[in-house]
Amino acid sequence: MLTRREAVASIVASVAVLAPRALVRPARAAPPRPLFTISLAQWSLHRALGSGSLDHLDFPGLARSRFAIDAVEYVNSFFKSAEASYVAELRRRADDAGVVSVLIMCDGEGALGDPDEAKRAAAVENHRKWLEAAKALGCHSIRVNAHSRGSADEQRRLAADGLRRLCERAEPLGLNVIVENHGGLSSNGAWLASTIRAADHPRAGTLPDFGNFRVDGATVYDRYRGTAELMPFARGVSAKSYDFRADGEEVSLDYRRLLGIVVAAGYHGRIGIEYEGGRLSEFEGIRATQRLLERIREEMTLAGAGS
Repeated sequence: MLTRREAVASIVASVAVLAPRALVRPARAAPPRPLFTISLAQWSLHRALGSGSLDHLDFPGLARSRFAIDAVEYVNSFFKSAEASYVAELRRRADDAGVVSVLIMCDGEGALGDPDEAKRAAAVENHRKWLEAAKALGCHSIRVNAHSRGSADEQRRLAADGLRRLCERAEPLGLNVIVENHGGLSSNGAWLASTIRAADHPRAGTLPDFGNFRVDGATVYDRYRGTAELMPFARGVSAKSYDFRADGEEVSLDYRRLLGIVVAAGYHGRIGIEYEGGRLSEFEGIRATQRLLERIREEMTLAGAGS
């Protein structure tokens, strides 16, 4: 004789076995991780910000409302202040818009590779307020420059020293210090990669920029080689753009080749739109860059699904 509990269990088991397959819902697979996501670099709107037609505090909201972009990258020169109250207001605006703050690009705070020891130390200290601002905003990094003077070897030693010192200040805040190829020897991919290795700090990284490979007036480093050399250290990527053909392709940059290098390196983070052209308006240039990134991402995703 079965107990009442055993009888109920037997009935339930029988129903489960006899139930039509159509009534059994398969578990839903998790959506695939995007090859990369898109952010908007504030420099794309430098003319609007410089003229006063766009206020810095309104930038996160504009990124969301105008372009449906949910992540932004700031430039320190557009901050009216690094004071905590101003930064807190910017954070509130970003949060209200549902926008993530990715990084702050820092210029004008002195050369981290200055041959003068006192000036190099001062440059490190000058960047500390931007580390604090980045932390308050929820950023993962500040972007700095690796400018110096002297021979290539001497500049590497000096820039690595300043970068390592700044990384030591960034580490307790959980922030990275990343260097962009931004003119001079920093636009030589091999030199910048060797400088990051010389800094020898886990918080030191790169921000490869598709367009900034002019070392000086006469020397342009191969952008595809340089991007590949910088990607092993990348904590972000800048999709520089200048102009577009009628078919939507960038006129001077092979975006498919560049994005192929980025993805092949295992990078799946934010790629920041940084339009810097003059023929299209800033809004048009941003949208054209966004469409191109989205189209190539879809192509690459479909190609991967079919392989």
